Amino acid sequence: MIIAKTPFRMSFFGGGTDVEEYFRENGGAVLSTTFDKYCYTNVRHLPRFFDYRTELSYSRIERVKTIDEIQHPAIRGAMQMLDMHEIRLTYEGDLPARSGLGTSSSFAVGMLGAFYALKGKYVDKKKLADDAIYLERVLCKEAGGWQDQIAAAYGGLNRIDFDENGYEVTPIIINQERKRQLNNNLMMFFTGFTRFSSEVHKRAALDKIEKRAQLKEMHTLVGEAEKVLLNKETKLDEFGRLLDYTWKLKRQTGKAVSSSSIDELYEKGIAAGAIGGKLLGAGGGGFLVFYVEPEYRCAVKEAMSDLLYVPFEFENSGTRILHYTPENYEPLQS
Repeated sequence: MIIAKTPFRMSFFGGGTDVEEYFRENGGAVLSTTFDKYCYTNVRHLPRFFDYRTELSYSRIERVKTIDEIQHPAIRGAMQMLDMHEIRLTYEGDLPARSGLGTSSSFAVGMLGAFYALKGKYVDKKKLADDAIYLERVLCKEAGGWQDQIAAAYGGLNRIDFDENGYEVTPIIINQERKRQLNNNLMMFFTGFTRFSSEVHKRAALDKIEKRAQLKEMHTLVGEAEKVLLNKETKLDEFGRLLDYTWKLKRQTGKAVSSSSIDELYEKGIAAGAIGGKLLGAGGGGFLVFYVEPEYRCAVKEAMSDLLYVPFEFENSGTRILHYTPENYEPLQS
């Protein structure tokens, strides 16, 4: 039996520049972190006492005799990709799916890591990220960028750069007190709206030819935000102001990025004292994060009282195997 634990990610700057069609030509970068909300993927071989060969439990339960019958595209693709058979897989998550925190990619990374472990193979974080990108973007043909898979695999607070050669992950090293202050100044709320980020990307993609200027500026803001974090002489509040600016830029890159309801919630947070913030993920719903100075936290929380407040702390580990018990498995003869 294998149990994989994989964090969700929070993206601050550069979202949209991590889409392959864009960064292969223009380059891209994102600044993001993982935090202490996780998905857990439990995998083992299914005992041969049943009239089905594979059992899957996620938001629904599937019991099938062949891989081709599996309805979940990522699980079907991963099992075909790694030649997995007779699997019992259970998924659990601390946060809801389709909420802007890279949940589907975290699941893909954790599932692939668990499948490799079940085969008795160790793979490094880059291999897991690369395989998850291939699974979601190529095999499943889901629109979107690369940052979610990379963040889930590597973990931590990072700058991820993209170019024609692929990507490079650079940890952002700041002292613990400054990092703690950044964490404490961020407040996250669940809006209650969920959506498929791939659908948002498809709708927004129609606008991108005309929005390259905004995307290039969003790319530049990654460097500016990184400087704020690294320069001890710069007040962290500037990070909040940059969040506000990049959110307004992102809203110009596609109509699907926001809605009147999200805009109203955002303005309520700003009016209550937040310096800046953004909607996490591709857009259209999910989680709002605000940068709030300590003296305004209560006011912002009160202004968002209709929403679920979700406290969190940064994490640094990325995906990992929590439990490993090897199995003696002999494939069925055809």
